[in-house]
Amino acid sequence: MEMRPFGKTGLQVSVLGFGGAPVGLLETEQQQITNILHTLLDRGVNLIDTAASYAGSEEAIGKAVSGRRDQFVLVSKCGQAFPDLVGEEWTAPLIKQTVDRSLRRLQTDHLDVMLLHSCSLDVLQKGEALGALVEAREAGKIRFVGYSGDNEEAVYAAELPEVAVIETSVNLVDQYNLDHVLPIARENELGVIAKRPIANAAWKDLQTQPGFYAEYARTYTERFARMQLTPADLGFEGAPHDVWPEIALRFTLSQPGIHTAIIGTTRVDHLQQNLQAAAHGPLPAEAIQRLRKRFAQASARELWRGEI
Repeated sequence: MEMRPFGKTGLQVSVLGFGGAPVGLLETEQQQITNILHTLLDRGVNLIDTAASYAGSEEAIGKAVSGRRDQFVLVSKCGQAFPDLVGEEWTAPLIKQTVDRSLRRLQTDHLDVMLLHSCSLDVLQKGEALGALVEAREAGKIRFVGYSGDNEEAVYAAELPEVAVIETSVNLVDQYNLDHVLPIARENELGVIAKRPIANAAWKDLQTQPGFYAEYARTYTERFARMQLTPADLGFEGAPHDVWPEIALRFTLSQPGIHTAIIGTTRVDHLQQNLQAAAHGPLPAEAIQRLRKRFAQASARELWRGEI
């Protein structure tokens, strides 16, 4: 597994990371989650990403791999209010409680990274939420502070001196952050996690998407249709549903400044396919240029911002 320096954090991360949203939100069985995570760790994947709002995800990850805690970089996200916690969203007391609860759920004494989970620009400018994470860092509960989100909010966060890590959407149908966020992240030596690198399988019929993804993937699916591309246009052969995941993942991992791309999966066979795709390295330059050009053409009449 290829490893990349994670910005100025001093950490090394695998180019593939695990995204913990689907296993929680799709109510995946614990044994299945355990099998996936141990397979990933055995294959050299060393970044696990989750969030307080991914129902059941933190608990399941803690149960599955807390015994191998020294083998992976652990990332979670916070900021939203919850019925079992006291306080309003984005306030310091609420964030402090969320950090402590994440530590318990994940069965660890520290998080490597805690991200503010897609808060508004106003919240970032106010500073209370970020300040709460800085206090948690000073207390040794987290190692690095960051922001997960897109568009102007991610641009602003990438300039803040307290922020060491940015998680943002970058894929073949979501290229806004590639042009607006990544240059700042590179300049400030931030660790960058690309979310949605497989573009929510935008080439699939929405009716075949599992659970909440049937609606969640709609914007990407509509964008993909407007781009009017086939694998053959990019020099690839094979059935589209077999080839597009590799094209999408390799496109994201080819972008300068991205250190890891998180893959959310509930199936070991899909995991194996993603590992194989990543091993094939960057996309050919001609394919990247074609994807960039077609995105620009398809979005010429309206600005396709990062999909929050």
